Amino acid sequence: MRLLIECTYVYEHPQDNSGIQRVVRNVINHLPDVQTAAECIPVVMQNNKVYRINQLRPLRPSTARTRLQNWLSVQHDRLGRLRNRIWNYRARRERNGIFYQSPVLRAALTGICRALGFGISIPQKTLSFISLRYVDKFHITEMNCQAGDVLVLLDSSWHADFFSVAERLKKKGVHIISVIYDLIPLTHPQFCDDGLVRVFDQWFSWISQTANGFMAISHTIEQQVRTEVALRLGPGPAATRWFDYFHLGSDLDQADPGIVVRRDVRKMCKQAPVYLMVSTIEPRKNHAYLLDAFERVWAEDSEACLCFVGKIGWKTEQLIERIRQHPQFQKKLFMFNDLSDRELEHCYTHARSLVFPSYVEGFGLPLVEAMQRGLPAMASDIPVFREIGGDSMVYFDLEQPETLARLVRQFEESGKFPAPRSLTDWQWINWQQASQQLIDKIQQHIAAPITATPVLSSPRLHDECRV
Repeated sequence: MRLLIECTYVYEHPQDNSGIQRVVRNVINHLPDVQTAAECIPVVMQNNKVYRINQLRPLRPSTARTRLQNWLSVQHDRLGRLRNRIWNYRARRERNGIFYQSPVLRAALTGICRALGFGISIPQKTLSFISLRYVDKFHITEMNCQAGDVLVLLDSSWHADFFSVAERLKKKGVHIISVIYDLIPLTHPQFCDDGLVRVFDQWFSWISQTANGFMAISHTIEQQVRTEVALRLGPGPAATRWFDYFHLGSDLDQADPGIVVRRDVRKMCKQAPVYLMVSTIEPRKNHAYLLDAFERVWAEDSEACLCFVGKIGWKTEQLIERIRQHPQFQKKLFMFNDLSDRELEHCYTHARSLVFPSYVEGFGLPLVEAMQRGLPAMASDIPVFREIGGDSMVYFDLEQPETLARLVRQFEESGKFPAPRSLTDWQWINWQQASQQLIDKIQQHIAAPITATPVLSSPRLHDECRV
């Protein structure tokens, strides 16, 4: 058996280091350590072909060739985003105004957008050709897929353009497995860009029809995926798919000990107890809640500090302004948007606690990264966090910032973390074990005949999980 582990986006964007990219890169890098009789092959899909990866490009390009590839990827992405904006514009205009009332004008608008999209696709394909022909030839090799192969869509494939390739492979007898990180664009669209919601919805309909099985990154997400697939396909067809999950590892693979931790980071960690929030700054992560809670704490002259670590995302202009104009900014309130893994590890090992107030998550990777390094965590009371932290984590009410403020006060006054169980009783897997778990479960399901599994009867997931 050959397991083809798809990692197209991570290969094309070696500079990205957010949640999904961290997962994909760690799994790919640990494939040689997986104990299995199957051949595990990292692959990318470009220009309607499948390529074996001979070498995963480094996170930080160090040669002229990798820098050129990085530039080509950035330009390709910009053109892709421009195409998406054109179609999003069409979708908005069709729903209102004169276009809504006139089929002729709607048809004309569609024609113009299609022509513009086609025009943009030409330089996109040219960039891909240059990349494959002159830059990537030492990193990847074209390969032939055959019946019995298993294609594992590990990367973020909803924005990819290889769907026709996957369909062709399935007709040849290749099994298609989709790794699902979350269903947030479906369950909580208010936290996502309109374009992503539309693209993700279309992708999930496609993957529900195409995939033979689904691997989620938590039991919570597995149950959601099982329900959503049944709603889209019906109980009968959904029963011919299999569903499972694996848990993510906790290693910081890019934490190079040779990198110097900047002075500002070291100074912050020394001066007072630091409560750390690690994530992209975006509405779903709920940073404003932390500000509300810590303003209550600071009103009582507490020395506790709050630090936001993560790049700035979308729809955060007001929040960023609030942070930078806050009276405690650079005193008890800090923000770092470009920490290296080495600096992040320094923060994990010197902070007082992780605080994680997300409305919704597929997993919550910073939680296990922090707790694995002995940093206790306080998190919003949502099912997936209880799945991860159990009784070794403490939880607060998202409707009441005072509940978090109370936990911080209790911790500061007593010096004892207010969880029912000690963090020393909590254990988690590393990335090698996570990769082994993923491969083992896929092989078990491929080898076993699919048996119909009951689908949870519940209201539509979109309404059930909406905040």
